[in-house]
Amino acid sequence: MNVRRSAAVLAAVAVIGAATPAAADPSPSPSQAFPSALYGDKDPKFDGVWRQSLALLAQDTVGVKPAAKSVEWLTRQQCEDGGFASYRSDPTTACDAKTMLDTNATSAAVQALAALGGHDDTTRKAVGWLKSVQNEDGGWGYSPGGASDTNSTSVVIGALAAAGEKPEQVEKDGRSPHDALLKLALPCGGDGDGAFAFQPDKKGKLAANADATAAGVLGTLGKGMVVEPGEKSDATCEKAATPQQAAANGAGYLTAALAKDGNHLMSALAGAEPQPDFGNTADAVVALAARGDTEQAEKAVRWLEKNSASWAAQSGPAAYAQLIFAAHATGTNPRDFGGADLVKQLGATGPAPQTAEKTKTNASDEKEDSGSDFFGVWWYVGVCLVAGIGIGFLFTGRKKQRQL
Repeated sequence: MNVRRSAAVLAAVAVIGAATPAAADPSPSPSQAFPSALYGDKDPKFDGVWRQSLALLAQDTVGVKPAAKSVEWLTRQQCEDGGFASYRSDPTTACDAKTMLDTNATSAAVQALAALGGHDDTTRKAVGWLKSVQNEDGGWGYSPGGASDTNSTSVVIGALAAAGEKPEQVEKDGRSPHDALLKLALPCGGDGDGAFAFQPDKKGKLAANADATAAGVLGTLGKGMVVEPGEKSDATCEKAATPQQAAANGAGYLTAALAKDGNHLMSALAGAEPQPDFGNTADAVVALAARGDTEQAEKAVRWLEKNSASWAAQSGPAAYAQLIFAAHATGTNPRDFGGADLVKQLGATGPAPQTAEKTKTNASDEKEDSGSDFFGVWWYVGVCLVAGIGIGFLFTGRKKQRQL
């Protein structure tokens, strides 16, 4: 999920969830002021809606009622046609052709607002927009019209399910999101051995991608970022003729990958030394738990309890949310996660929840910064950097062409 997406990709998609330290946006200078309703203190240009959505969804998951102004900030980010951009500094300005909408931000917002309840009009419009930009192969890319990728398609499936839709019945030219995912699943045997690819390369070849695989397992199961432990069904790697078999194959790949590296996943950027991928590991925990593969999921979550504190502190709200999702999926107490209170740490990155919120707010808090919504080439480059890190779905896999 975190950090989670393909957004060309944030999610590469998707994942932007929480980017790794190397890809984190620079902290704002003292002269920069971001909305007080926003979670996190780093530049939200590439992941504002994503991290806000994950923060709100995580709080709801643990029974915390988010600050009203934080929820309102998210709803105001929506454009008239229903889509969401990664971040709009001035939501009072109407979206136009330069507003770069993305499926990952839109899908994360839907999952959060659907969970919170009371936002049917917002989620309905968002789902309508997602359906309008579905590709002919049944999937979605990070940007409207972009080639379908596993992370983006999977996070959209999560949004459709959260909004009460049946993803397998949402079709374009007779093809559903599951049809798109099956085409991105690698065969059994060889290096891929049942994994999912993010996208085909220029020659049409598929390469195994752990971040995309975590997203793909959730997508083929029809699940979103928040899951309950599923019922395990023993399965060997076989031809992925059905979504269920593709999920089983992907889960098998993740299990082997986690065990190989000491119950966590590794990431390696070109020219950089391999390093633990905390966001991708958290996403893998959620994916395995959703299919009922709890043994390896619990081993991985124990590793996260011991090793993820510094990463989460550096990466911010989406990272804390990813860890909360992993804890929830495995029945781990997020308020005592290796001695850390993830719920408290997440809350400290944004406004106090409603139960502790002051009845009056400073009028200046309600003002939004103004600025351009169009970031051009640098927007695309920044998103791709996040995606390559395996951040989870937005930057997973935001989970990507890029967490992730």
